[in-house]
Amino acid sequence: MIVEILTTGTELLLGQIVNTNAPYLAQQLNKLGFDVLYQTTIGDNRERMSSVLIQALSRADLVITSGGLGPTQGDITKEVSAQVFNRKLVLHEPSKAKIKCFFAERHAAMPESNLRQAMIPEGAVILNNERGTAPGVIIENNGKTLINLPGPPHELEFMFEQYVAPYLKGKYGVQGAIVSRVLRTYGLGESMLEEKIKDLILAQKNPTIALLARKGEVVIRLTARGETELEANQLIAELAETITPRISEYLFGIDDDNMEFVVGQNLLSNKLSLALAESCTGGLVSSRLTDIPGSSSYLQGSVVCYSNDVKVQDIGVANEILLQHGAVSEQTAIAMAAGIRRKFSTDIGVGVTGIAGPGGATADKPVGLVYIAIDGPAGPKCYKNHFEGQRTEIKFRSSQEALDTIRRYVRDLTLLGG
Repeated sequence: MIVEILTTGTELLLGQIVNTNAPYLAQQLNKLGFDVLYQTTIGDNRERMSSVLIQALSRADLVITSGGLGPTQGDITKEVSAQVFNRKLVLHEPSKAKIKCFFAERHAAMPESNLRQAMIPEGAVILNNERGTAPGVIIENNGKTLINLPGPPHELEFMFEQYVAPYLKGKYGVQGAIVSRVLRTYGLGESMLEEKIKDLILAQKNPTIALLARKGEVVIRLTARGETELEANQLIAELAETITPRISEYLFGIDDDNMEFVVGQNLLSNKLSLALAESCTGGLVSSRLTDIPGSSSYLQGSVVCYSNDVKVQDIGVANEILLQHGAVSEQTAIAMAAGIRRKFSTDIGVGVTGIAGPGGATADKPVGLVYIAIDGPAGPKCYKNHFEGQRTEIKFRSSQEALDTIRRYVRDLTLLGG
């Protein structure tokens, strides 16, 4: 069975809002075992929407739309849907009463335009909107099913879970299960990572393998179809077991486990405390770590030591080091890591210093040069990095590298029994 998701709204095409409805619907449909083969976004134009909807219904058995059910002249999804199926729009009295009640409860006058939301394609199944005023509809015609859902995500998600999912299960029965797992890696490019599992990619059937480059990482997505969720999960587990030894050096997390979460869990499980001295990252490493609930169990403190005076007075970096080697140097980074560790009496200290740009560079110290040092039970280590991109990108990549440095340091400590 082929499914297409059609999201409507000129604001989506203009990039004024992020389309979260399509990913949500795709994920929910996959959980129900449906194949989403197409996703289309169309603006608020009758002619183009009609053309796109006709095309979608020609190639898909089930089409789900989001948006365009509001009270304005630009909300045309139901009108176009009715036109495509050659049906009239008729007033649905229960929806009209519900809309009037909605405004009465708020002691507000109901604009006449809101009655547009109670106009329903003839013969459609009504989906109550308990989070808003626009009802959804289901239209069945010649073996095709079209479902119109509202655009606001909180309305769409509630309506899908309460009404659409049970409807699909009842109409189409069990479609099997589609399950995905994401292996998250850092430190190796997409093409080099592919080489490590190329034979598996070439031989793939079920599960399938896809590599995706994301911000600060490359992920391997495994997707399996089974008669049951248990069967699909077993297929994925077997493939993941084959892949993991090949990429273990770079694998840091599974599914939603981001770098800051993994680092925090590693520190927590090993009863290690951490302090940070950040210059070019401006506290970004600390910010990411404290996004994780419970981070106070391992992160004792941090200092944004942007100026040399703060490096000397608050962190204890020797002025001679700064004069001889400069603020952006291996020696300064190591001194920052050691100094912040002393200041907060932690097991591990980290120092980050670099040039995020666009100014401040020299011939021997270009934009993107970043030193990351770590000091702890295994002694001090420092890594020289060259990052490319705009200022914010260099800051993020530096923070990701710093977190991975902590992850690897803790891993090595564990291997050494330290």
